[in-house]
Amino acid sequence: MAFEETTEQQSGTSSSAHDRLPGTESAANGTVGPTGRPLPHFPVPEPLSAHGPARIIAMCNQKGGVGKTTSTINLGAALAEYGRKVLMVDFDPQGALSVGLGVRAHELDVTVYNLLVERGIDVHDVIQKTTVPNVDILPANIDLSAAEVQLVGEVAREQILARVLRPVLDDYDVILIDCQPSLGLLTVNALTAAHGVIIPLECEFFAMRGVALLVETIEKITDRLNPRLQVDGILATMYDGRTLHSREVVKSVVDHFGEQVFHTVISRTVKFPDATLAAEPITTYASTHSGADAYRQLARELIARGGAA
Repeated sequence: MAFEETTEQQSGTSSSAHDRLPGTESAANGTVGPTGRPLPHFPVPEPLSAHGPARIIAMCNQKGGVGKTTSTINLGAALAEYGRKVLMVDFDPQGALSVGLGVRAHELDVTVYNLLVERGIDVHDVIQKTTVPNVDILPANIDLSAAEVQLVGEVAREQILARVLRPVLDDYDVILIDCQPSLGLLTVNALTAAHGVIIPLECEFFAMRGVALLVETIEKITDRLNPRLQVDGILATMYDGRTLHSREVVKSVVDHFGEQVFHTVISRTVKFPDATLAAEPITTYASTHSGADAYRQLARELIARGGAA
């Protein structure tokens, strides 16, 4: 999930106007952004008068290494900065989300796996506080890998995560589910529980090939299991505006999916893996960095689109 370092950052220059990451340097000034469209103004959202019920968003792509976990962590942290109460659900047996938020999930006796396969466990007892204000996590570890097999014979097996999350919906404004890189039963559970889907898409042509399959899966789940489900947006990640390849991929995605593509793009920078090693979101690890600004802009764009409270 590491985003590579750009030349400007390798040289040690600061995040000044001339080297800001694309999509953050001139938003709302009428300049055309990396997606080929004028960058709108996304206002700072008003404070909430009350919290809940939560809107559930699945961060989903069956291809690994597209920045899905990085985007979950940093989007959630940016939403929290704007006063939203956020629950992150680690729904990947690799447990990268838990590790990225400083949770030693391999030492935990009870995780989201137990909530899925056992009765009588209170979800409030499994949720962990993080060091980020307004951000909690439902952790996972390798135990979750056994859940797909164990759930096969369950009644309404696609709706188990929705049942698990139901008691905490009124406690949060946004619930972000970090899905595993597959279209198996765990991902189907996440999509069945969700109101919306964000699809992180690496700016690389091979990454595009699986998006049509994912969209087809989302359409099937909308038809058969979850009619409220919608695609909140496609998020271009690992963008490098210096390369024709990245620019052409973004253009192709916009040509295919139009306004479903977020105006905000996430560029490559070493600060993302650095922040992961520090078990912090970039919004606290390097608060003034353009990568942090990009995720703040994504949070504002998501709220402006109606994808978050």
